[in-house]
Amino acid sequence: MKHSSALTTEPSALTAATKKAYWRLVPLVMLMFVVNYIDRVNIGFAKDALQADSGIGAGAFGLGAGLFFVSYAVFEIPSNILLERYGAKFWLTRIMISWGLVSALMMFAHNELIFYTLRLALGAAEAGFFAGVIFYFTQWFPNAVRGRANAALYSASAIAAVIAGPLSGALLSMDDILGLHGWQWMFLVEGLAAVLVGVVVWTRLESRPTDADWLTTEEKRALLDRLTAEEAERAATQQGTSPSRWSMLRDPQVLLFCSVYFAAQLAQYAVTFWLPDFVRDIGGMSEFMIGLVAVVPFAVAFFAVLAAGQISDRTGLRRTVVGSGFVLAALGLTVAALASPVLAVVMLIVATVGFKVAASSFFVIPQQYLVGVMAAPGIALINSIGNLGGFVAPTLLGQVQERTGSVSAGLLIVAGVCLVALIGCALMRLRQGEQPRSELRTAHDVGHQHHAEKANEVDRHPC
Repeated sequence: MKHSSALTTEPSALTAATKKAYWRLVPLVMLMFVVNYIDRVNIGFAKDALQADSGIGAGAFGLGAGLFFVSYAVFEIPSNILLERYGAKFWLTRIMISWGLVSALMMFAHNELIFYTLRLALGAAEAGFFAGVIFYFTQWFPNAVRGRANAALYSASAIAAVIAGPLSGALLSMDDILGLHGWQWMFLVEGLAAVLVGVVVWTRLESRPTDADWLTTEEKRALLDRLTAEEAERAATQQGTSPSRWSMLRDPQVLLFCSVYFAAQLAQYAVTFWLPDFVRDIGGMSEFMIGLVAVVPFAVAFFAVLAAGQISDRTGLRRTVVGSGFVLAALGLTVAALASPVLAVVMLIVATVGFKVAASSFFVIPQQYLVGVMAAPGIALINSIGNLGGFVAPTLLGQVQERTGSVSAGLLIVAGVCLVALIGCALMRLRQGEQPRSELRTAHDVGHQHHAEKANEVDRHPC
């Protein structure tokens, strides 16, 4: 009886710790990502008005929209290393406040040079945010619940898209108020919102479990023991073959991770920056109505992402879930490129579900592959190179639209890349291998099965 009691005590403390951490940290991080996503994609809503007032052409707009991701990629790894050194609380607060100020300055983008400069500055200011959060989750959540934590983060982008459309549409309608154009109000208001949330982050976020006064001593110990044990398990499988921080680019798996994530981001920004144009092609709608219609794909994707996170954690079929997302993305983009405006928007819903599911389910795999000092820079490297899809997509579609009057050929190219990414999904591997379904049990199961001999058989439902 003592043996059974001992087996159930630690899971009880671990369950309590993960639940507290989930509800304390994940909603706050989701709020941060909502603001981040709005500031990242609002350029798509400002496209027509900004071009009309500044004279920026479609090609120059696509280039400027994409330059954000160039500086983002350059500063991503240094930013994540600094986050590891100074802690998530300080560094994520710094990121939010600096990017909010630069985003607000976009209201002065009256010509191509200023536009390019501010987009580069925005990428540098924001660099490390997403990768930093993904790394931050490895310091708080065990493998068994990390899929849902990642899914919640990505679901925030869907929430942001639902908010961004109507909000940006309403702000774009504020022409001539206090002498500012609507697109200037949009950048100003949405940028300053990031600064405000940054202040909130400073007061609420904790960098590590040891800093959390809302966890008991037993809960801290249980959570840290589990995280340490999982790290040791991953390190034990390395067998001296793990790449160093400076040789990760020679690791085939890391390069494969970069390529697969690049495909997901390419699809995301191909749709995100041009979705309002597809809705406009339907005709007869105000900017506010266009914003409302443009949120539908992301509202649907919100539920798909959460479901995918649950499936990924319960079955352990990480690669299968990611690959299924790419299939949907390729299908939706292909039909959207060839269909009428109404059907195109419908199929972009399918594509959005696809790339959101692929991206949200992806990072659990490299999180389990990268160990120790590799974790922060490794995640940053994957995110930075993958995010170059955000540079290629608007640049490609902008050039295609300028030369052909349509983005259809560009969407077909992106669909092809998504299909190629399926091969990458098949080749990706985890250090620990795919977790079998039998090891993925709930806290309820642990409490009723006294033979729960593995540490991994603990709470799978933090939320």
